[in-house]
Amino acid sequence: MNEEQQLKLQALLDSELPEREAREILAWTQRDTAAAALLTELRNTRQAISKFETHPTIPESREFYWSKIERGIQRLEAVPTRASEASIFFRLRRLLLPSTVVAVGLVITGLVEYSRMGTASAMDDSDAPTVEAMADSDATTYQDKADGTTLVWFSVPEDSQSTPAKAPGVAN
Repeated sequence: MNEEQQLKLQALLDSELPEREAREILAWTQRDTAAAALLTELRNTRQAISKFETHPTIPESREFYWSKIERGIQRLEAVPTRASEASIFFRLRRLLLPSTVVAVGLVITGLVEYSRMGTASAMDDSDAPTVEAMADSDATTYQDKADGTTLVWFSVPEDSQSTPAKAPGVAN
């Protein structure tokens, strides 16, 4: 016997089946001894349990009893909790903690950058671009260490510019 058949027997015992299906189940229990034995066992169990069940009597009507319960639930729901009274503090605390962490981070970053600027200002003189003209030659040097650029250019004196260029010709 499977679980569905066992549930059908329980439904028959609880009077939950339609009349036609109840007759079919009763006919089945007359043919099947295991089903009949289970139905008998379920009836005996129900009778044993019903002897020990107490049925409390309520002095009020059913509607009044449930309305009292409903009013009690509504009254409990209406009572403000302590958390809702302190919710402003907790909201501020929730915002204050992350903003404090961000502010401390910014201060530390500022201090680190300020200390770097202090060391960089001491090095600024060596990192500044320089232009040097060499006295004994016509070369001028431009050097920028920050960009890694070095330019050297040569100046040609004016009197050497007038030297005529030799014309290509036949060699003598």
